[in-house]
Amino acid sequence: MLIVLREMTESARVVIGVAGGSGSGKTTVVRRIVDSLGPEDVTVLEHDRYYRDRNDLRLEERAALNYDHPDALETDLMVQHVTELRAGRAIDAPIYDFARHARQAAMETLVPRRAIIVEGILIFADAALRNLMDVKVFVDADPDIRLVRRIQRDMSERDRPLEEILQQYLTTVRPMHQQFVEPTKRYADIILPRGGENAVAIEMILTTIQRRLDARRA
Repeated sequence: MLIVLREMTESARVVIGVAGGSGSGKTTVVRRIVDSLGPEDVTVLEHDRYYRDRNDLRLEERAALNYDHPDALETDLMVQHVTELRAGRAIDAPIYDFARHARQAAMETLVPRRAIIVEGILIFADAALRNLMDVKVFVDADPDIRLVRRIQRDMSERDRPLEEILQQYLTTVRPMHQQFVEPTKRYADIILPRGGENAVAIEMILTTIQRRLDARRA
């Protein structure tokens, strides 16, 4: 009986992957999904949490690392955590300090809810992680729009100077996007053009997710 209940609990959940380039509008799309379904029904797990902890390096060395390559992320741990959430078990998710380029000692406990959103630029690059998703959305936006948004975010939220942001964009963000992020668009079930500004497409995504949730509940 316990096994049957666990299977029913897992099947009742829907995992939604929201991918796309840095600054494409993923956060806006995630926010719309959360607002539509209600925060009490959504667990959000960002891939950014899983940057590898390189406290063995000095701050200047950590700042120079390539954070846009798949190897920079501990995706295997994220796969474990999404698997746990699908099965109805809470996880202790890492917390990443973007100003220090290092993980914090503390962790955040996340509980499983009806909808689990997995968000990040490289979440479709890993087959094991992709296979855990029921709906895969790729948020698309013009490169210049993405760059402007990245500058605004990194300066206001991550306390980074403009020179560092532009240097990182030219040396790693742009080439890694072309090599690793853009090709994963082919795995998406839904491609969302014009990023988070496309209200009509977002409504279609919300309808798709709600239908999935209703079918699982039934």
